[in-house]
Amino acid sequence: MTIKALRDQSLPMRHIVHVRNHIIPADGSVEEGGNDAGPSPHDLYDAALSACKALTVVWFAKRKNIPVEHVEVSMERDASEERQGIYRLTATLHVTGDLTEAQRTELLAAAQKCPIHKLMTSVTTEVTTVLG
Repeated sequence: MTIKALRDQSLPMRHIVHVRNHIIPADGSVEEGGNDAGPSPHDLYDAALSACKALTVVWFAKRKNIPVEHVEVSMERDASEERQGIYRLTATLHVTGDLTEAQRTELLAAAQKCPIHKLMTSVTTEVTTVLG
């Protein structure tokens, strides 16, 4: 799969990210010289984890016939030590429905196993950048 980021000439930093049939604006904050006309790359990284946890919980609940009505994942970022190699994300999972405590525990465990969580915490990612 190929994902492309193409510059939007109408704004200084904004790019349009093309993922399959979807377009996502990406921009820097005003402090970074952008116009805040879209999420920053850090925002998109964090959002990938949030979305993955939410989708995984819904998928798991359907598979196990757990009566989930609403799922929300709030992601808090602490990038204060990023330059020292520590990037902290705290996900708070809000799930409603007629759930037992055991089911809530199962859903939390499922969220911990979402593919992006695993990718971020247990996989060595190799990135190669070449000129085209």
